[in-house]
Amino acid sequence: MKKYFAEFFGTFWLVFGGCGSAVFAAGVPDIGIGLLGVSLAFGLTVLTMAYAVGHISGGHFNPAVSFGLFAGGRFSAKELFPYILSQVAGASLAALILWAILDGAGAFTTEGVGAFATNFYDQPGYAGRSFNMCAAFLAEFVLTAFFLIVIMGATDKWANGKFAGIAIGLALTLIHLISIPITNTSVNPARSTSQALFVQGEALSQLWLFWVAPIAGAIVGGLIYKFLLQKNQEEN
Repeated sequence: MKKYFAEFFGTFWLVFGGCGSAVFAAGVPDIGIGLLGVSLAFGLTVLTMAYAVGHISGGHFNPAVSFGLFAGGRFSAKELFPYILSQVAGASLAALILWAILDGAGAFTTEGVGAFATNFYDQPGYAGRSFNMCAAFLAEFVLTAFFLIVIMGATDKWANGKFAGIAIGLALTLIHLISIPITNTSVNPARSTSQALFVQGEALSQLWLFWVAPIAGAIVGGLIYKFLLQKNQEEN
């Protein structure tokens, strides 16, 4: 059970810290943290929890990562459902607390693109750009695939594991810097689900993409690392 609690608390922290920074601090006049701040917040949540509980559960905090590690031969199929359930539960509790805090100020709203840090496509987002479904799918797919390559490489037995959390956290920061203007960045179905449950409407109707694209990308990334990059014991 400790593994599942680790995934629960790790994913809770990711949503509370990452989405919390977006809903509370991103657009505050004069002191708003903006794109860079939110990107760093997401990266820091993973970095801190990787060192806090990664040694207990492996530090997935993301259903796509669990699928990718399974495809890459690093994770058991029998653990997929319990891990994903723990991740979605942790993310949803974080979203509930974020909602309660916002509601305490009368500030919760479902209006506007990306309300409550939800993900989206085919909607005029930042700088008035509207990325269609195919563009959103491609971005989420490619970025999650590379996220898995970084994760598997950084945690490989031949790598310096002491720095894995830093590499993974910085990779997630970079991913957000690239894709917040495209989809508000998912690469994590649990994070997308938790916010969409409270906003409902179009956020829920588009949620399928933020499950399918990250999971598909993660599986491909896991397979790429396993078959094209992973060093065999007999290799120099």
